[in-house]
Amino acid sequence: MSFKYRSYQKELLDGNNIPFADIKLNMQELDFINTHLGGHKITLRGVRALADKNVLHISEVGCGGGDNLRVIKNWCEEKNISVKLTGIDINRECILFARERSSNKDINFICSDYKLVHFDSFPDIIFSSLFCHHFTSEELIKMMQWMYNHCKMGFFINDLHRHPFAFHSIRVLTKTFSKSYMVKHDAPLSVKRGFAKKEWQKIFAQAGIKNYKIKWQWAFRWLIICFK
Repeated sequence: MSFKYRSYQKELLDGNNIPFADIKLNMQELDFINTHLGGHKITLRGVRALADKNVLHISEVGCGGGDNLRVIKNWCEEKNISVKLTGIDINRECILFARERSSNKDINFICSDYKLVHFDSFPDIIFSSLFCHHFTSEELIKMMQWMYNHCKMGFFINDLHRHPFAFHSIRVLTKTFSKSYMVKHDAPLSVKRGFAKKEWQKIFAQAGIKNYKIKWQWAFRWLIICFK
């Protein structure tokens, strides 16, 4: 199996008419994976790198079940930071699940293509986590430009490093422990759809964005922080 090039095979999550119960289990297990393999910690590193004031508006593109935003909310409460949180996802079932888990309506969830969202005031920080690998490089160039043009302070990306060790490890882990057929199928495939560092550098060059930093993170993630 070659990892030289990205796979463009579609994940099950990209399909239509997925039963809500299957989406719910998928989102719950992804939250567990992000919690125990450090994904949420990487997201908080992105927030800390950009946040320099005590009142923030943070928006996530491709928010899924909203677990990243809940982690950010808890962190902001610990740091006495007043924060407005907005989650955007085109998948109706994901948004339904996210709203179900945010019973006190402390996070605003929007069901929409991110490109169609209108902000009354641009967010200070925009980010995506495990979202970019769902797109082609050409689509990502436009996404980087959109994120750059719609944030005040900067944006960051938390996504996968395409690597054989990451692929085989997550395949074994999900095959052994996961109860979700979607996670078992999509988790290894998402690694194959992940990125090499040079691919990100090419995407940013073609997007015309220069002021960014890219850092490798455990476990096989890239954290890319772009400053306005």
